[in-house]
Amino acid sequence: MALSDAFLMELRNRADIETTISSYINLKRAGRISKGLCPFHGEKTPSFTVYPDTQSYYCFGCGNGGDVITFIKNIENLDYIDAVRFLADKNGMNMPEENSYDDTMNKRRLRMLEANREAAKFFHSCLGTKDGTIGYQYFKNRGLSDDTIRRFGLGFAPDSFFALTNYMMSKGYTKEELVFANLARRSTKNPNNIYDNFRNRVMFPIIDVKGNVIAFGGRVMDDSKPKYLNTSDTLVYKKSQGVFALNLAKKSGKDSLILCEGYMDVIALHQAGFTNAVAGLGTALTSEQAQLLSRYASEIMISYDADEAGQKAATRALEIFKNTTANIKVLHLSGGKDPDEILKKYGVEKMKAIINGAANEIEFALLRVQGNYDIASDDGKRQYLQEAIKILSKVGAIELDIYASRLSDELSVSKDVIVNEAKRQAKRNVTVERKKEFTKIQTQGDVLDKLNPQRKMFYAAAKAEEMLITLLMANPEFLKSVDEKISYNDFITDFNRRIYKSVTDRLRDGKSADISFIAGDLTDQEISAVAKIQTISHTLKNTFDECEDCIKVIINEKNKKNIKDVAVEDISDEEFLNFFKKDDN
Repeated sequence: MALSDAFLMELRNRADIETTISSYINLKRAGRISKGLCPFHGEKTPSFTVYPDTQSYYCFGCGNGGDVITFIKNIENLDYIDAVRFLADKNGMNMPEENSYDDTMNKRRLRMLEANREAAKFFHSCLGTKDGTIGYQYFKNRGLSDDTIRRFGLGFAPDSFFALTNYMMSKGYTKEELVFANLARRSTKNPNNIYDNFRNRVMFPIIDVKGNVIAFGGRVMDDSKPKYLNTSDTLVYKKSQGVFALNLAKKSGKDSLILCEGYMDVIALHQAGFTNAVAGLGTALTSEQAQLLSRYASEIMISYDADEAGQKAATRALEIFKNTTANIKVLHLSGGKDPDEILKKYGVEKMKAIINGAANEIEFALLRVQGNYDIASDDGKRQYLQEAIKILSKVGAIELDIYASRLSDELSVSKDVIVNEAKRQAKRNVTVERKKEFTKIQTQGDVLDKLNPQRKMFYAAAKAEEMLITLLMANPEFLKSVDEKISYNDFITDFNRRIYKSVTDRLRDGKSADISFIAGDLTDQEISAVAKIQTISHTLKNTFDECEDCIKVIINEKNKKNIKDVAVEDISDEEFLNFFKKDDN
């Protein structure tokens, strides 16, 4: 992207990475860095680290890293230019003239959004046709009013292979555009031919918070499979980040959201006056969806189906929401398997009572395990208490006191016994969680090892290369002296050689080589790798002596007679620094 250095520098100065990321997740300062729970994967101990000195971030759990643009790109599901535009708008900056950068991708996104909107209008209009009567009748049989059908833009995809494609092509859309939007598919026999992706289904348009139609869900009207057919991921839609009806729920005037499993539950709740209902898209709630919901409400009420699968999904969702700032409650759906059924059977007042009686996370967990035992018997009481203590071992002191008192009264067991057992279990939990987190990080692998397969074979050389790159990015004035001692051709690993050349080429031209300025030439994974390389920056003294030490290691490794015999040294960054650190005395 041909965005000028001057523009990127001003954007970088205004959009401070620590301030920007703090608006999405809770960060805690730890010396020169800040840490928090990663918004890109589920975790219980913080591995997401922000480095204000280098204006970069890196997650040691999932390997996601980069600069402030990369963060916005990932968390808001935007392409590079749209992420820049997002930050510019937020920080009072104007984008450069349109002809000063390649806006092709943004134009394709806008064209896809226009196609989706046109398709939504087509599907909705089909409800009023003879062929669409079956779809309209399905919605009416489900108890939906005409006003609700219009409000959600519901529609019908005719039982035809070409109804939508013929209509869209008559509006000027190409076959390629329809396939890219997943509105159509290519024929396997003749790829030049396309056909409708959605056929003989009632249609639910997915609309983002800006009012753009980004995808569709299509449901069969009988018991055939698949029950739902959804838009695949596209330029404008990522299933893992989508939420149904958030565009409407954000206007409810309430600081809470009711999170349901499906479209019809959400629509039934809205029609009944509970206009803060939403649903996650996909088979399970994701951390991205949880972060998005927590930005629009301080309280989330989980309203998953009352069956075992729904309750398990609610338990998983509670774990995911722990990475957010939202207060979480769970609805106990009595009298029906889902909100739609409860509303039809018992009406609005019953649903209000369920919402008012929502259980918090601890109450929900205790109710779930209590249902598995007969607490009227001594054996059932003992088993329930053992499970309850595991739950209480994960809560704070105040909650422990409250719920230990309740259990003591309920089970006629000493409160002190419950409290002491919960505290002992808490200590065991810490050890177990540390082992789990360590294992998770180990099994996920290192982003540098994946992109730089030579790194394990030539570990000492690779570490020295990475340190030299970091030192030059932070201290451009060292370049002239470094050039006298080493060139990129002396690097042993190909990936580091390429990054080093990119950095030094910019420095020789008098340009900044910070991560924001070299990101345009790198893939997302490569940006993460550079962010990982820079994580060592806060441990360095930023002296030229450190550069010389790195150069000595690189040259020494290169000059070995049989480079294949270089040993793999499984050492930490700190240990590696000590490997060639000069004696200060």
